[in-house]
Order: sequence, then structure tokens, then C-alpha cells
Amino acid sequence: MRKINLPSDREKSQRTKQLLVGGVLILIMFFSVLGYSFRGQGYSEENKVDYNGFEFIRQNNFWFVDQGNLKFAFKYNPNEVERVGGIINPLDSYFKKPLYVFSESEEAKLEIYRNLDPRINPIVERIQPACLDEEECEDNLPIKTCEDNFIIIKKAETFNIIQNQSCVFIQGLEENLTQVTDEFLFKVFKITQ
Repeated sequence: MRKINLPSDREKSQRTKQLLVGGVLILIMFFSVLGYSFRGQGYSEENKVDYNGFEFIRQNNFWFVDQGNLKFAFKYNPNEVERVGGIINPLDSYFKKPLYVFSESEEAKLEIYRNLDPRINPIVERIQPACLDEEECEDNLPIKTCEDNFIIIKKAETFNIIQNQSCVFIQGLEENLTQVTDEFLFKVFKITQ
């Protein structure tokens, strides 16, 4: 014989199932929050690099470092870049002056903008695309000389950072231009020598 289900029994059974499912969801949320709080806000050793007195912290595929009231974000940390010799002008030579940039690598150009954009770090007056010589110039960009603060990023077979008056030539293989650009920025910010 089959048991007769009264409406009150069905409601009671349905309420029990709802309470059970609700209880399980509450436990899942509680343990998720608890696990997150035990994880803490600290950074694992693999996401932190101390270099020359600077603490680099990796977040969202970038290495962040504070220098006084300035905040910088790099694609690479100083241990991941190629050491390139050469003496370059210090950071104060860029202070409150326009900066012009020509780059054959979009990613390397973004590295310059990310760290020197005056809306982020009040170092340069403004950043503007430009060309060094008229023959290479496209898009009607202004032509600038090495009397202006000018960063030129070009593809080349060798790694170089060359200072010529107020021009900086950053050169390297296409896949390494961002690393060489980071090395240039590390030198300007006196993170590396």
C-alpha cells in the first residue's frame, strides 16, 4: 500500500529540504570567508622581490614598487631584465618638462606611459608621441630633436640604452624591448645603477 501524502506533510518535507539546502549554502559561504581571512593580505615569497632596498610586489601580472610618494608598475622586476650598460640622465632632468616618445613596440611604449604619465606620477609635464626624423614620421606627428626630452624605442639585434644629449635610444629584439625599457626605467629611478 502506498502512503497517503497530506498537503501539510508535503509542505513540511519541502521546508526541510529548503532548510537543508540553505544550511549547506551558509556553511560554504562561511568556510569561504574563513579561508580567505586565513590566507591573509600578505604576499608569498614568490610574489615579492627585494632589490637594492626596494620592495617589488607582484599583482595582476605587474611588479609594483613605491619610491617615496611615487608608485611604479613594471612588467618585469630587476632580476628579470638584461643588464645594459651606459650612463643616462637622472630623473630630475625630466622633471616638469615635456617628454616625447617614439616606439616600434606598443608594449614598451605603454611601460613608459604607465610610469611617467603625469596623471599617475607628477614627474614630466606631459607625454606626447613624436618623431626624430621626418622620413620615419607617420600620422603627422611633431618632429623633435635631441634637445628635447625624447625616448626612442627601436627594434635591433643588440641590447642598448644610449643617451645622446636629451635623447635616449632603447634598442633590443622585439620580444625583449619591454625588458630593456624596464632596465632604462630602473636606471632613471635609481633602482639599478
